[in-house]
Amino acid sequence: QVQLVESGGGLVRPGGSLTLSCAVSGFTFSDYSMIWVRQTPRTGLEWVSGIDSRGDNTFYANSVKGRFIISRDNARDTLYLQMNSLNADDTALYYCVCGTYWGQGTRVTVSS
Repeated sequence: QVQLVESGGGLVRPGGSLTLSCAVSGFTFSDYSMIWVRQTPRTGLEWVSGIDSRGDNTFYANSVKGRFIISRDNARDTLYLQMNSLNADDTALYYCVCGTYWGQGTRVTVSS
């Protein structure tokens, strides 16, 4: 059974940082590219970042480039998203995604 479980969300002040994690099981994590997607009521679904199966190549939306860092630990079957210089526009429900499989999401709220 495929499972993706995000964690690490929370409330953070503008300018702060958070690191999200996504623990996966039920498939060979190291064989697949992964992405992070976020959702807000205002903007809907937005692709945030992606990483290839070995972690050699990473990709970012313009809105987060230079602030977010995606990474993975294939030995631990875990995907990460380090988020720095957070602002109110980053407030969203963050999902890790592999193909058609989605986690349940972890909420990030940026507010003073």
